Amino acid sequence: MIAMTRRGALSGFAALGTAAATGAMAKSPTEPFFKGNRLPIGLQLYTLGGDLRADVDGMLGQVAKIGYRTVELAGYLGRTPKELRATFDKVGLKATSSHVQAQGAGPEPTLAEIDRVIADAHVIGIEHIVMPSVPMPAHVDAKPRPGEDVAARFARVYGQLTADDWKAVADLLNAKGRALKAAGLTMGYHNHNAEFMPIGGTNALEILLKNTDRALVSFEMDVGWVMAAGHDPFALLKAHKGRFTQMHVKDIKATTKPNFAFQQDPTEVGSGIIPWPKLLPAAYAEGVRGFFVEQEPPFARPRIEAARICFDYLDKVVA
Repeated sequence: MIAMTRRGALSGFAALGTAAATGAMAKSPTEPFFKGNRLPIGLQLYTLGGDLRADVDGMLGQVAKIGYRTVELAGYLGRTPKELRATFDKVGLKATSSHVQAQGAGPEPTLAEIDRVIADAHVIGIEHIVMPSVPMPAHVDAKPRPGEDVAARFARVYGQLTADDWKAVADLLNAKGRALKAAGLTMGYHNHNAEFMPIGGTNALEILLKNTDRALVSFEMDVGWVMAAGHDPFALLKAHKGRFTQMHVKDIKATTKPNFAFQQDPTEVGSGIIPWPKLLPAAYAEGVRGFFVEQEPPFARPRIEAARICFDYLDKVVA
């Protein structure tokens, strides 16, 4: 289990980042990371929240105008797959990745409807399907309790999950990954900080990494949540080379206290505590190729402006 204190993580970043980044620098030491590695800067559309649903075409046009070229879906925004594809084509964006829940009762397909997920992905142009949260087994009591805030509820709910529950999730990922691979797509899993809650001598993320087939299942590292759990993203990447193929580029403030209950103090990328000039090449060296900006609420400014600030920083950052 890879963990460290917040102070230890920050003091260790320089050495870890330098070692991990060897051979992964941009062509010129003064060339920005994304341009040097010919990688697009992506945006997880969850960042835009309700603003996007209120004006899908207009907001996506602004996203493209900022300079983003790829996006990751967190739902279909009330559109059909064909309508989404038409809008993306019109504004000059590609939706290369999509978060798809394991189960649910909404109008959009879940992993339980894998054939529909595959068909929609081919229409929209999606290449990567990512499970963003786990299906809760029947024994888990997820009902809110009087006086219980959101953080306390999440901590209680995830605290009920056993090692066997997480192994069942790994089996599910393997099964869906097999179906997706046959269709030319990939299966991934996105972490929050709850996956770092100790389970015996390990944690849920380590259980998933150990029990999934690397030929069928990859992982999308959410750096902000890794740090919010008090863990070290450099060491995690290095310990599991090639398993993390996508990344949520998310920053947090130094006021964030390590926890496993979905709590963090968010900020725009480049204005927090995460050393992106070292982490980006370290991630690239260990196999990450899909990078998506994502910011959590609360926002200090309009969401689209926050997305612009994140892009402007990343567009110029030199590894």
